[in-house]
Amino acid sequence: MPNLLDIRRRIKSVKNTQQITKAMKMVSAAKLKRAQDRVVTARPFANKMTEVLSGLADRAGEDFHHPLLDARGDERYLLVLVTADKGLCGAFNTNLIKAAQAFVRDNPDKQIEILAVGRKGRDFFRRRGASMAGEYIGVTGKGRVEFSEALEIARDVIKRFTDDEAIDKAFIIYNEFKSVLQQRVVTEQLLPVARSSAAEAKADQALNLVDYIYEQPPTEIFSRLLPRLVETQIFRALLESIASEQGARMTAMDSASKNARELIDTLTLNMNRVRQAAITNEIIEVVSGAAAQ
Repeated sequence: MPNLLDIRRRIKSVKNTQQITKAMKMVSAAKLKRAQDRVVTARPFANKMTEVLSGLADRAGEDFHHPLLDARGDERYLLVLVTADKGLCGAFNTNLIKAAQAFVRDNPDKQIEILAVGRKGRDFFRRRGASMAGEYIGVTGKGRVEFSEALEIARDVIKRFTDDEAIDKAFIIYNEFKSVLQQRVVTEQLLPVARSSAAEAKADQALNLVDYIYEQPPTEIFSRLLPRLVETQIFRALLESIASEQGARMTAMDSASKNARELIDTLTLNMNRVRQAAITNEIIEVVSGAAAQ
């Protein structure tokens, strides 16, 4: 049985850890509020832009061609994996890495390169010898992301798809923010842009289709808007990932604080039992000595 001094030291150590987890929970709660507001603001624009451009591309006709719309082969994939730069956020990074591993297993005959956004995903796949196309570290670690950072990633992906022609398709895996307690791992295709992803969903509502009037040629319109669509998708994915990370860390630190409190109660109970046993032994010794005299 541990002595009284060891238990007191353990209780003090757990209390110090509990203070840290409580502070981290408060910091994550403050960051979560800002990140959640940005996500809620960005979602309507991203969804509407995807819907409109998918409908435009679907009605542009098969005679219209654009590098970001035209399908190629099905051999070389680029996987953009958005993870966190730090840990202590529960199963946030683990679920993303498992989704990426499942994606690789489901496409065993493909040449898959990973573009890592976040230190955790990069470190995991680099240690296992995966083919890394690049890395972006520190994008989500500060708790907020600028559009210029998403623009840099998007231009890198577009360049690999159009100028270098090193890939046939590009996908992105990220955590979509649902609530503080719930995040959903999402796998989306970035390139080539689907022609009718939104139009197929509204196939039964043909009477409600909007008739667009082009003030410029379709080539000029798509040349400007399609890259912006990819940039918006990546920017939204980064915003969703940041909000999900803060929510997961807040939940994890809350659970850690509760576990620390339970452990303190258990250690305190053990300390009282040890102290009571020590006092009882001392009384027995005194009584036994008195009786011997």
